[in-house]
Amino acid sequence: MTPHYAVIMAGGSGTRFWPASRRNRPKQLLSFGGAEVSLLEATVRRILPLVPAERIIVVTAERLLVDTKESLRTVPGVRVMAEPAPRNTAPCVGWAASVISDEAPDATVMVLPSDHAIGDEPSFLEAIGIAMASATSGSITTIGIVPTRPETGYGYIELPRPAEAKIAMPVSRFVEKPNLETAKQFLIGGKHLWNAGMFFFRASDMLTAIASHLPALATGLETMREARQAGNEAESVTRIFPTLPSISLDHGVLEKQAGLAVVPGDFGWNDVGSWQSAWELADKDEHHNSLPPGTVSVDARGNLVVQSTGSQTPKLIALVGVHDLCVVETEDAILIIPKDRAQDVRSVIEHIEKSGRDELL
Repeated sequence: MTPHYAVIMAGGSGTRFWPASRRNRPKQLLSFGGAEVSLLEATVRRILPLVPAERIIVVTAERLLVDTKESLRTVPGVRVMAEPAPRNTAPCVGWAASVISDEAPDATVMVLPSDHAIGDEPSFLEAIGIAMASATSGSITTIGIVPTRPETGYGYIELPRPAEAKIAMPVSRFVEKPNLETAKQFLIGGKHLWNAGMFFFRASDMLTAIASHLPALATGLETMREARQAGNEAESVTRIFPTLPSISLDHGVLEKQAGLAVVPGDFGWNDVGSWQSAWELADKDEHHNSLPPGTVSVDARGNLVVQSTGSQTPKLIALVGVHDLCVVETEDAILIIPKDRAQDVRSVIEHIEKSGRDELL
């Protein structure tokens, strides 16, 4: 049988979930929705029915290496590779594909983000099975999410006809993030799927595609491969990887590649992109609040309270007459923001950077 590998992309800057997330503790190392494990560990455990732990590779940043390994301590056998510099997804996927190709030239690979939540795991695994079969047949394949709303924050994958369940369909083109009116038309037409950043391919096919569309990246990967075979990979990665072109796999390869396939997916996908998403995933009371035990709530609805205080004793938080807020307490910061402005956390980061208070980042 064709061996199956998994690559989990686990870099991150830790901005959208400040103050719980920081540069050295981005969201994939956090837990959401009442889960006892991090998003990263949940991602790894989710695919164990399809891929053994020793064929799962997590690619992270050097600064996150220790914490990433700690997050995976209960899943022995998983390999962690550390990038010495951020270079976007094409170098990440190319490096992993090169390593896998050396071990198993006919391997089929799934590439998944480390920081997404899945509501219906059996349906998710079924979709992966279809995508892996498509990839094994020679088509670089992705999974596109069946839209549930006219979303302007995601890129889309266009199909030649309305989406059909449980099959791999040809990709017509990739579409950049649309305006609201266009997104509404996409939802009505049924021929567009959200691009969720999941990729499936034979390792050899991906390396061939990279050589065709990103020759500079292919040259760097080959240099690192030669060093790996000579037993000098660490030095080569430190020297070569930061010089690789910084470009996404979508823009650098997939948008130029013919014969792509996509599997429509409908399995409760959530990219956990903001505190609003965290509220959506969390258990809630009859007033749609998600609150830690002991929180006082009087005439309050639709709120999220998160306390991540480490060794400190959490404070009592009382909500009176407020609605649709996110309140996040850590040892050194408190965030209070309306749910519908959750993306504006980035403006807080900008203010902190300007003030020079790097200890809060």
